[in-house]
Amino acid sequence: MSSNIESPATDVPLKAAATVVLIRDGVDGIEVFLQRRVQQMAFAGGMTVFPGGGVDARDGDADIAWQGPGAAWWADRFGASERQARELVCAAVRETYEECGVLLATGPDGAAPDVAAPAAARARLERREVNLAEFLRAEGLVLRADLLRPLAHWITPVGETRRYDTRFFLAALPYGQEADDRTSEVEEAGWCTAAQALADWSAGRCFLLPPTWSQLRAVAEAGTVAELLAAERTISPVQPELPPGGSIGALRFGDAAEYAASMPANLVPPKL
Repeated sequence: MSSNIESPATDVPLKAAATVVLIRDGVDGIEVFLQRRVQQMAFAGGMTVFPGGGVDARDGDADIAWQGPGAAWWADRFGASERQARELVCAAVRETYEECGVLLATGPDGAAPDVAAPAAARARLERREVNLAEFLRAEGLVLRADLLRPLAHWITPVGETRRYDTRFFLAALPYGQEADDRTSEVEEAGWCTAAQALADWSAGRCFLLPPTWSQLRAVAEAGTVAELLAAERTISPVQPELPPGGSIGALRFGDAAEYAASMPANLVPPKL
């Protein structure tokens, strides 16, 4: 997928991805669902992240039952083509279900899905044995694009061995559903306030890449889920610059100084 910031011919290609910041109201503020990836993961092993993953090109052409803003609306918000926008929205729905069991879909009449029943289907979806359209059709479900909001757009710096062109989505935990940790990609997962996650980062209890840190700050500034979902945003791509030989603390982006200041002492970054 192309992006608004082009990758040099000598650099590794960008891979399109979608990440979902799953939120709910808590006693002490908005809570977010976070996962600590297993150390063995090829990218961001050991880091604390939101659910997400790469797009499936099959979603660009698939006949998907869809409710809510269409591909043109998402394309306008994310600076993408309509096909790219369809792939991104589908990736957001698919990856959220694969990675934590939360399904942003309903029956045609709006009835909540039975998320426990299609456990085998979830596994087939994760193994890419079926695409999202086939999964939704088999379960009699409609993709609910209206449960998602555009949040941000980050691009991995030039020079990294793996690079992603990632759109961030916001979604409230649907009523009656629970997020789980039943994925082989994470060693632990759960809910905490955005403020607590940021405090854990500064105390050295977790590791946050700049995009994750940035979205947590945005969540921490809001009072309620309704307020956060209602906010209008202009999405502009952020591609940090990494000086040759520089560490993560040397990254250059809009809030780089605040990110560097929030880093724990004696930071040892996990391998990207």
